[in-house]
Amino acid sequence: MAVADAVGTVDPRRRRTARRAARTTAGHGWEVDVDDLVIRMDGVSVRRAANTLVTDVDWSVELDERWVVLGPNGAGKTTVLRLAGAEMYPTTGTVDVLGERLGNTNVFELRPRIGLCSAATAARMPGDELVRDVVVSAGYAVVGRWNEEYESVDTERAEELLGNMGIAELGDRAFGTLSEGERKRALIARALMTDPEMLLLDEPAAGLDLGGREDLVARLSALALDPDAPAMTLVTHHVEEIPPGFTHALLLREGGVIAQGLLDDVLTEENLSKTFDQDLRLWRSGDRYFAARRT
Repeated sequence: MAVADAVGTVDPRRRRTARRAARTTAGHGWEVDVDDLVIRMDGVSVRRAANTLVTDVDWSVELDERWVVLGPNGAGKTTVLRLAGAEMYPTTGTVDVLGERLGNTNVFELRPRIGLCSAATAARMPGDELVRDVVVSAGYAVVGRWNEEYESVDTERAEELLGNMGIAELGDRAFGTLSEGERKRALIARALMTDPEMLLLDEPAAGLDLGGREDLVARLSALALDPDAPAMTLVTHHVEEIPPGFTHALLLREGGVIAQGLLDDVLTEENLSKTFDQDLRLWRSGDRYFAARRT
């Protein structure tokens, strides 16, 4: 018996089948009960001890949107992502995730509907875990394979996702032997294993060299452009890491919102300079953005 079944949660295979059936016939995303929103934050502030992490944030994400959350260190980006991932509660204001109000719902049933890739996830992975098991065990919401019995469809799905991330040949490698870029791609595959209704990526390109970054950006771009992919939110410090296909941006500084909306409207030199408190030059090359301090 799988660990998740033993504690009484729904078999993820049945959950995945039900969610696939819930896709719209036009193939434009997922059906969500509340106004087609996957995230809705109204007047959200978060305080911990004497620290205010975010202040009066209003933000909503529709099911077919791909958002980048951009800002410097300490801007509140990870806090916003943790709220969206049902891993934190607001001090004031309300947060609705996939039609569920935080504080009024069982987050342990909500979280499996969300795919999350973060440094914290990587830190919890046993170094000797096979890469294939890192991915497939997500179906049972566990870290590290124990006594679960997986069906062939689960293993095939994990191998498909590893192939999509360009690391199919690494399935039998230990997770701890992978390069930083390979780990990031394995964790994204894990985040997608349950066919989540929403995918949250916390600085997925952090620590990558140029080649690794460009490979990852290309793969995330392909995912963003897939009409059957879940709603996506990506946190980053760098405009160079925004994959083509992302549609909207939320710019944060010192816990407050500088600007939000369509990417092409929001990502301007004025807004970017205000966000990073620098006189910045912003330019585009093809579908990519680049920035540098004005000299």
